[in-house]
Order: sequence, then structure tokens, then C-alpha cells
Amino acid sequence: MKSVNNDTPRAHAGGVPFFDLDLIRKYDKAGPRYTSYPTAPMFHESIDTSAYEATLRQASTRDAPLSLYVHIPFCDTVCYYCGCFKIVTKKREFSPPYLDHLEMEIKRVASLIGNKRPVSQLHWGGGTPTFLNDDEIRRLFGLLRSNFNLLGDDRGEYSIEIDPRECGPETIRTLRKVGFNRLSMGVQDIDPEVQKAVNRIQPIETTRRVVNEAREAGFFSVSIDLMYGLPLQTMERFDRTLDQVIEIAPDRIALFNYAHLPHMFMPQRRINIHDIPAPEVKLAILEHSIRKLLAAGYVFIGMDHFAKPDDEMAVALREGKLQRNFQGYSTHADADMIGFGVSSIGFIEGNYFQNDKELEPYYSRLERGELPIHRGYRLTSEDHLRRFVIMRMMCDFSLDFGLVERTFNLNFAEHFAAELNDLLPMQADGLLTLSANGLVVEPKGRLLIRNIAMVFDEHLRKKDKELRFSKTI
Repeated sequence: MKSVNNDTPRAHAGGVPFFDLDLIRKYDKAGPRYTSYPTAPMFHESIDTSAYEATLRQASTRDAPLSLYVHIPFCDTVCYYCGCFKIVTKKREFSPPYLDHLEMEIKRVASLIGNKRPVSQLHWGGGTPTFLNDDEIRRLFGLLRSNFNLLGDDRGEYSIEIDPRECGPETIRTLRKVGFNRLSMGVQDIDPEVQKAVNRIQPIETTRRVVNEAREAGFFSVSIDLMYGLPLQTMERFDRTLDQVIEIAPDRIALFNYAHLPHMFMPQRRINIHDIPAPEVKLAILEHSIRKLLAAGYVFIGMDHFAKPDDEMAVALREGKLQRNFQGYSTHADADMIGFGVSSIGFIEGNYFQNDKELEPYYSRLERGELPIHRGYRLTSEDHLRRFVIMRMMCDFSLDFGLVERTFNLNFAEHFAAELNDLLPMQADGLLTLSANGLVVEPKGRLLIRNIAMVFDEHLRKKDKELRFSKTI
């Protein structure tokens, strides 16, 4: 490999991505988001409950922080764009039995891993966690507090996904009082016609009210999710959405790409494919959105995340402490994560474990005294190496070869000779700069960081299994 110089690689932390339409078209192919490595399609069913229990016992001897994730699968209504695991029902009587079985799982896991490890991160996702009423929220948070070492005085990052349409002032106060200090909410688009096309009617007044109530209640951070590429979106319509979101001024904004995969996600079959913006319109919306959010003072974190300059995530990016897990970019993702609830995924002691994806087996196995592990993945030494490389590139937008060599006792250029050769066309296109000591992702490459990371994905390189992913842009 011909290197450019011998300088130590330095990330463009907080830099402005350069939008090159020709390059984006050239590299816009399907690929992983790398919220895990290896990615979830590589999980297999030979990882079972006994392996999970043995891993939890081993983890009980550690004193490093823990991260807890709880999945609440229920949604009152279906959003047609959604690709998450959810159970659509208006029957609130589904909640009590689900909480009963969560209690069984929480107590069983706690009996194996103990409660001495501090919980630095907690997240409730869904579905819709605020499908639970206030008493149920208090019950579930209390179960976690009584079985694990939750931190007091807001020292942990405790977050929850909410549906503003289901949250009155009392619920917001309840969430803050039990211990949550960060929340995120879906908005996607504020235009009424777009909302109707995706079956998510959410007036801007509702969103604004909940954001204000969260601030009054003392939440540290409020995040809003937007989505480009939805049916009936135009540049003008989404520009008005951006104006209103910027006026609300959330601490973080996630700008997700709508991936139309109706063969995988049944609700998407209700979307009229002829209403989906043409690729050139979709890219124009993305470019305009990035420029507008940057002009409004937000920092580009990476991929689809933006934050105010004083937000913890922007600070972590500047300090080289950004992490990545199943919730996306994070400031505490280096901790072991335990997943609770149907379909949830955990990462413990270098192993992935995923629960049953259906309620019936999830319930029945817990009632038999078993932890409901459906599948998982035990990382090899090579997986750990490549996970480190990919995650550091995704978070730092640079890679120090020397750090990899010292951490894993290898010669980077020899071990990754094929990968470095495959990066040369990307360097020629201006996506990155290679040197003897490392690589730096250039502004042209920041939006295409997934494509760069894919070069180091051994499972994609082998192509021994058909893997389905969304487009990278």
C-alpha cells in the first residue's frame, strides 16, 4: 500500500460532512448500521439458555458498569414505516401479564449476575414504552431498582422512548420522578399529508407541549427522530418540518433514512410505492436537511445523528469517547448490556444473546423457570478485533493502526493487507486518507462511513450467507 504520510491519524471531530451527489450515488448500496458486530443476521440458535446463564455467572465477578435495556413491544396504533418489533393492540390488559413475566426475567437474571455492578446506562425502547400507565411505569422501574445497582443523583444515563400522543403532564413528571433523565420521541414529519400517508397523526402542538413539559420536569436531554424518504415528502414540505423542529430546539436530532422493505416489514405494504420520493428528491432532502441543521448550530455526530454543541454526545465526539450500541451512538455503550423483554438483545462478556421474538414462547419458558434465550453469537478472537476496528471508525472517523496493534498484538498492515488494498479506490475518491500509521475519514466520507466500515466486515467479505440490510444513504 502506498501511504500518504507518517502522521498520526486525527479525526475530523464535529466536522462538516461534504455532500457529493455523484459519490453518494456510487456508494449507495445495502449495508449494516453496525449497532453490533457481527450483525444480528449472523446470530444462530446454538447459543442457548445454559450458555447465557454461565455467562451471567461469569459476569458477576466483574465490577465494571452495566447497561440495561427493556423492550416494551406494545403500540396503540401502527406506523406504516416502522421496522421495529412491535405488537399493535389497543388492549391495555396486555401490560400486566407482560410486567409479571418481566419480573420473572429480571429476578432470574439478577440472581445470577448479582447487584454489585453499577448501572451506568438504562434504556426502555419499543414498541411504545409509554403504552404502560404511570403505575406500571413505577412498578417496572422499581423492579429494576430493587434488583440492580441503579445510580442515584442522576449519575446514570437513564433514557426512555415516548409517544407524545400518549404522554400527558403527569406521565412526564412520573418518568422524571422515578429516575429517567433523558427521553426521545418520534416525530418523523410534521406535514399533515405525510403523517396521514404513514398513519402517524401527531400535531406539532402535541410535540411542542411534551418537549416543554420535559424541560420543566428537569430532563437533561430531549431527542427528536425525523425520517426522510417518506411518502408524499417534498423539499418544501420537509423544509417546513425542519423549521418547526429547529424552533422547538431539541438537544439531539436523529435524521433516519426510510428503508422501504415491505417483504420484511408487513406494515410497509400499506404505503403506496408511487408516493415515495424519487431517489434524487430523497437525496436533495437529505443534503438540504444536513445544511440546515448545521446552520442552526447542531453538530454532525455521524451517520444520522446531530446534537447541540454542549450536549454530552457532541462532547464525547470531541473527546474521542463516543460509543455505539443497539440504540445507535451513545456515551456509555462500552458497558456490558443486559436485554429484558421479548426480542431484546444483550451483549455480555463478548457474547450476544437475544430473547424469543414471540410472546407465547417468551412467557412459557419463563413460567418453566428458564431464561427465554432464542439465539445469539459468541465472538471469536477475529470478531473482537474487527469489532474494535469497525466501532472505532464509526465513532472516531479515524483509525490509529498502532492502537490496534498494541491492543491485539499484531501487525496491522500484514493482517489487513486485503482490506487496505480495497480502501485505495475510496482514497482515490477522497473518502479517506491512508498513511502508514492509520486512516482518517475525510468530509466526503463521513456520510459513507458505513461503506468504509464494511471493508473490514469479515462476514460480508466471505459472503457465505445472504444478508439483507437497508441502503447506506
